[in-house]
Amino acid sequence: MTETGSNTMWGGRFAAGPDAIMEAINASIGFDRRMARQDIEGSRAHAAMLAATGILTNNDAEAIREGLLTVLSEIEEERFVYSSALEDIHMNVEARLKEIVGEPAGRLHTARSRNDQVATDFRLWVRGQTDAAVTGLEALQRALLSQAEAGADWVMPGFTHLQTAQPVTWGHHMMAYVEMFGRDAARFRDARARMNESPLGAAALAGTSFPIDREMTAQALGFDRPCANSLDAVSDRDFALEFLAAASICAMHLSRIAEELVIWTSAQFRFVALSDRFSTGSSIMPQKKNPDAAELIRAKIGRIFGANVALMTVMKGLPLAYSKDMQEDKEQVFDAADNLMLALAAMEGMIRDMQANVPALEAAAASGFSTATDLADWLVRELDMPFRDAHHVTGTLVAMAEKRGCDLPDLTLEDMASVEPRITGGVFDVLGVRNSVASRTSYGGTAPEQVRAQIARWKEKLA
Repeated sequence: MTETGSNTMWGGRFAAGPDAIMEAINASIGFDRRMARQDIEGSRAHAAMLAATGILTNNDAEAIREGLLTVLSEIEEERFVYSSALEDIHMNVEARLKEIVGEPAGRLHTARSRNDQVATDFRLWVRGQTDAAVTGLEALQRALLSQAEAGADWVMPGFTHLQTAQPVTWGHHMMAYVEMFGRDAARFRDARARMNESPLGAAALAGTSFPIDREMTAQALGFDRPCANSLDAVSDRDFALEFLAAASICAMHLSRIAEELVIWTSAQFRFVALSDRFSTGSSIMPQKKNPDAAELIRAKIGRIFGANVALMTVMKGLPLAYSKDMQEDKEQVFDAADNLMLALAAMEGMIRDMQANVPALEAAAASGFSTATDLADWLVRELDMPFRDAHHVTGTLVAMAEKRGCDLPDLTLEDMASVEPRITGGVFDVLGVRNSVASRTSYGGTAPEQVRAQIARWKEKLA
């Protein structure tokens, strides 16, 4: 394939081609070649429609179809020669098609513009990434479900302010992330439903005078319907912004669990051990096993947030319809999608492989006066004490235990009775961490029976 001057694509309007600087700033082939398959898919649908409506002869349509398949095979086999002088993937494909089939290639662009062409290609690409994100999220949810099922009754500390709050079960903690990532998947599905309209046929901005069938091309490309307004069709990038918004929230959730893994693998916590597949060593400290995959996920999230802000900034001041500013949409989305998929895959691997240190979890759950709330609840339930009074009594007993260097269950009945004489020996039934988690049977609570019910619900949803 030979390179040709870019002035040819602009017809007779320009006498000379751009200089090197203009070519460099104007060309997008360095990144939009990723949409080659989508571009050819859209062109094939467009050519078939032109033939069906009589705008193109069947012979020309068949030549174009065969030629596009040849171009696609060259691209997939990495034999295709890209030209920056031809600016973008659309003109690169069209130029190669002309070399293969000759004059019919020039008829392919009838009743369309690069404006609706790129909008269609980009929607198809983002739609595919949206589906991939849902698949990645469901794989991660299944890994979390496996962990939750294994440890539905393992006890660990629950935290607020990163301070020990109340005992929870390992399964309950894992299921919290199943819920988060479930909402992420739902956001991607919602975004997909809104983006699934076809811009093809909107042409440059005003539609076309040719008798095209936009329903036909929309159906051929898997869209639910054509976009209803040609101005909006070529200038809309909401679909990319929604993808980035959903990706940003998902990335935030990934960063939260990555942060927990960094903390949990530390020598001070020792809650979990990551597999060697997702850890690295130190060049100087032989004892180190670093949770680098988790740390890199935590860091890569900034790129996804940044892409969201960058594209919002590109779009915020654009009048209708298309402006060249919108060429800056793709690199942001490509990078965010790449990093999101990498982060999802890495997190799924870490979660699936990680080993919980069950004795360390239970020992930590029993520290820090984690059953203080259970004591307060017992005082309310058994002694009919107002909760604020029970809170004060419990706080006094916590201070007593702290002064003696012990935990609440280590206080004697006499110690407790010195603060509240009506306390009986029955209070010790709620002070153990296992008793504590078993008592939290409200819907969505941490009791093992509730955790198993939620695991069953999610298994059915993901089946």
